[in-house]
Amino acid sequence: MKDLRVAIFTGNYNHIRDGVSLTLNRLVAHLEKRNIPVIVYGPTCDEPAIEHNGEFVSVPSIPMPGRPEYRVTIGFPQEAQKRLREFDPTLIHIATPDLLGFRSMRFAQMNNIQVVSSYHTHFTSYLKYYNMEMLEILGWKYLSWFYSQCKHVYVPSASMADELREHQIDEGLRIWARGVYIDLFSPEKRSMEWRRKLGIEDDQVVVTFVSRLVWEKDLQTVVDTLKKLYPKYPNLKVMIVGDGPAKNELMHMMPQAVFTGFLSGEELATAYASSDIFFFPSDTETFGNVTLEAMSSGVPAVVADATGSKSLVEHGVNGLICPPKKTVLFAEAIGQLVESEETRKKMSEVARQKALPYSWDKVNDGLLSNYYEALAQPIPELKF
Repeated sequence: MKDLRVAIFTGNYNHIRDGVSLTLNRLVAHLEKRNIPVIVYGPTCDEPAIEHNGEFVSVPSIPMPGRPEYRVTIGFPQEAQKRLREFDPTLIHIATPDLLGFRSMRFAQMNNIQVVSSYHTHFTSYLKYYNMEMLEILGWKYLSWFYSQCKHVYVPSASMADELREHQIDEGLRIWARGVYIDLFSPEKRSMEWRRKLGIEDDQVVVTFVSRLVWEKDLQTVVDTLKKLYPKYPNLKVMIVGDGPAKNELMHMMPQAVFTGFLSGEELATAYASSDIFFFPSDTETFGNVTLEAMSSGVPAVVADATGSKSLVEHGVNGLICPPKKTVLFAEAIGQLVESEETRKKMSEVARQKALPYSWDKVNDGLLSNYYEALAQPIPELKF
């Protein structure tokens, strides 16, 4: 069998700090630790948010209309292709089905290189936030064609795989879950002193939302749900962890909340563990990295009954699940936990136990096994 040499193509590797970029950077670090040659292609910007791992080759891109912090690739130039030929990959991993992804797929097909892909962003679920629902059918048709070209399609959860199957994407699906640093995100990081510094009283019940602050994360449901809770629970305190273009507007809408801004590392771990309830109503996730981090920190979660989150939270066991957008039901669920410290404690212990199998080394070693499986299989025929 050929030696494994991996080329990764992505729409985000270092210019925005999000779940995709962090997951891929962890993967590259893991491959290098396992002595697997790897190279990454994607867009970048003048001041990247991440100091990336591994060799990164930037390709031309433009700001996304209406969301300039994101970049849209516009080509795969000859110089970048020359470096790819020099690298001589035996496996091409496409993380984003954009123009760069399409061009890298054609490069692989013309050069008899095996292609795999991973499904990170639930693209079609974002259309409603831009009043573009009419494009959903076309979007699924393109995705169905694109992923049919790939030997494997790596999805983060069984629920995401089920949804792809509903849209005729059913060949080569493999689970590549997301991981968590279980030693970092631990109940032991809980700090009453840290809470006090933020003005949180010891008897207050802290409900925390962690995310990049963009409206696609269903921030409106966060606002509407918590507004219903304030009058009934004077001991409730809301903490918003994260940054993004919606932050200022959100601060205006939620003046009672504590806004920490962007946190990482030990500070983020302390924020999770020092919370009492984790609230994440977004229905656009393919997995829910923040939900897993909260679970690992021993925090019961109230989440949407949506792809990703429902693969992690078992209703009534380590958290509660509600239908998306149903603010009355979200408020009732959070209220149940605010009222019962005993329930929170029981769910906290189970949440931690459910998170333990998701160590990053175990997760990425599983992907590496899938890489070798794909490398040993015949290359699919070219489809137009």
